[in-house]
Amino acid sequence: MKKLFTFFVFLACFLGTKAAVVTDASIKFTECTEFKNYGWDNEAANARLSIDSEGLHFHSEEATTNNWDCQFFPLPGITDMEEGVTYTLKLKVKGSPDASIAAHLGGVDNYSAIHFTSDWEEYTIDYTCTDPKGQYGTNNMLLLQCGSFVGDFWIEYMTITHEERDQRPVTWQNILTNGDAEGEFGEPACVQSKEFGMNLGDDNQPQVHAAEIVDDGGNKVFVCHAKEVNPVIVWDSDGEQWGVEHKAGDPMPDNAWQNQFWVVLPRAAKDGEQFKLSFRYKASRAAKVSTQDHTTPGNYLGGGSYGDLNFTTEWQEYSKQFSAAGTMQSIAFNLGQEIYTEDVDFFFDDVKVEEMVLDHGLFIASANTETGTVAYDFDNAVEFTDGVDDEDGFDVKVATIGKVGNQDSWVNEVMISTVRGNDKAFKAATIKATVDKPGRYFDYTEGSNGKIKLPAAGVWQVFIDEEMKQIKFKQLEGDEAKEPLNPEDCINETEVIVNAVERNMSIAEAKEAGLLADPENPTDEEKELYNGQPWDNQFFLIGNRPLAVGEDVYLKFEYMAETPAQVGTQNSQGAGGYLHYIGIGKNLDFTSEWQTFEGTVTIPKETSGNQDSWTFNLANMRGANKYHFKNFIFMTADKTENLLKEGTESLWVKEGAGTTAYEFGTNPSDGIENVVNDSKNGSNAIYNLAGQRVTKDYKGIVIKNGNKYIVK
Repeated sequence: MKKLFTFFVFLACFLGTKAAVVTDASIKFTECTEFKNYGWDNEAANARLSIDSEGLHFHSEEATTNNWDCQFFPLPGITDMEEGVTYTLKLKVKGSPDASIAAHLGGVDNYSAIHFTSDWEEYTIDYTCTDPKGQYGTNNMLLLQCGSFVGDFWIEYMTITHEERDQRPVTWQNILTNGDAEGEFGEPACVQSKEFGMNLGDDNQPQVHAAEIVDDGGNKVFVCHAKEVNPVIVWDSDGEQWGVEHKAGDPMPDNAWQNQFWVVLPRAAKDGEQFKLSFRYKASRAAKVSTQDHTTPGNYLGGGSYGDLNFTTEWQEYSKQFSAAGTMQSIAFNLGQEIYTEDVDFFFDDVKVEEMVLDHGLFIASANTETGTVAYDFDNAVEFTDGVDDEDGFDVKVATIGKVGNQDSWVNEVMISTVRGNDKAFKAATIKATVDKPGRYFDYTEGSNGKIKLPAAGVWQVFIDEEMKQIKFKQLEGDEAKEPLNPEDCINETEVIVNAVERNMSIAEAKEAGLLADPENPTDEEKELYNGQPWDNQFFLIGNRPLAVGEDVYLKFEYMAETPAQVGTQNSQGAGGYLHYIGIGKNLDFTSEWQTFEGTVTIPKETSGNQDSWTFNLANMRGANKYHFKNFIFMTADKTENLLKEGTESLWVKEGAGTTAYEFGTNPSDGIENVVNDSKNGSNAIYNLAGQRVTKDYKGIVIKNGNKYIVK
């Protein structure tokens, strides 16, 4: 009973830890006078959106071709999302008819749906962050796609929050030299600028230089003399960029960054590292300025979470805490966002970039993910001390996690960081390593959110050679590590034969064959007629458990086909639950000779820990074909766990569009619901005597699977 009691005491203490609710983004549309799209502009959405007494009003009388042709971003972005944290969207909506729209939060892999009814409803949707950079960069915004919605809906308010543990207070310190323009610059200069047509180098391009310092009423400030862009940079031809159409001769966005100003850090930032940015700013006339992340000035990095600045002729103050992108070292201000056809002076003063005052060194936090008796406590992470590895004779840093004689203290996972004092800071400065076999040194690298899975739960001693960037783990007490299995003992020798039926022609193929009345605007009837897809025939290799994000698995099998064909693969859940396109990392070129695929495959973050299978799409080619697979090995990368199910339970097939997948070797009709498949080696495609594909409603003489029929 002692162990059980200890666990419940720990759980009660852990759950009782005080958590604070943090508001990441919020808007009440009933208090707005106009709608603002916080992402790229979309003409279809702008034409359908307005603000009225009930909030944000969407009105549409016609669906767009694709659902994503009408989309908008109703909320400011979340600038410092954290992997694994759950963000909660709360909103109040109503609409007519009863229907849904798609909602996607940048940094999260899955889409969700917002459903409207004629009555006001309050909704709560939880999103768990899988990638802080996300689809929209570090500024992760909420995207609503509503091209298929015809009718009216209203949104009264929206808010996004998350819970986080109360952090112990931290002190901030400025890392810039001469950000107030009163002294001498350090190296590199903390503020730099570039002016169009000025300070030209050998390449006839303006050179980046330390910002000019001028007097402003007895106070020294920085200035960038942004010059008129002449000639204006224009598009060569008609087209579209970022969802906005342009004509030949229209100004390009490039004009915005012909004049630039940078705040420069003395070092490159670590991914996820926390900073505070503050400064004062004004200009010789009103102007809008956009911001970006760069590495060194002029080297665009992408992302950035600082927002647009609306300069006026009066001094304003800016202040923001942010999570840095890895390798970011400068923040760019693009001074021609709106004004590039005249000279404008931009002024900055009291520029600060502050970092947290943290403990520096090497610190290790640990957890037991199987029992929960040990949870990560970053505030009390154990510090490495100077020591000696007696077995190898090295001077190293040493730390011990867990207590000998106390099984409740055993751990099976650790995070090692170079700083301590704040949870986000700890996670941003971790090292990454994979434990192969304990007792020997292997390399490690720096990276954010690095978790190291140990071979078994127990008490562990950890040795780090900082100079060589190598690490070693030694188990002092605990469970025995699993011994590797012999892969040859885990082979499933079943030969799977998939009778792939001829599929319908796709729209792209019909277009290439000249069968569309208007090649650029296929009709709904044509889309229904030419609806062939690569996944109309499939093979599924299904494991016996979900695979963790980042987990490495070993995969081996043999394959061939009666007719040469290329086959794509996907990550999936079960037989047909699509998750991600990367698959096994390559397409397979089938030939009439047996070939072998063998490799270690890493489970991508986009699967969100839901993957247990791979899908092989066998209908890239239209014609009927027979695909063969055999001698399957599916194991963890360390060969300690066989991931195949018994018999043929891991081997499923789908033969023909509209059919349901079934376990190979069983009766296919058990997996087919309300579908008639005329022939396992044929197709449901119907042609007239001229060889043209026709619908099932066609009247007259038709050809189906090589036979003639009269349809009356």
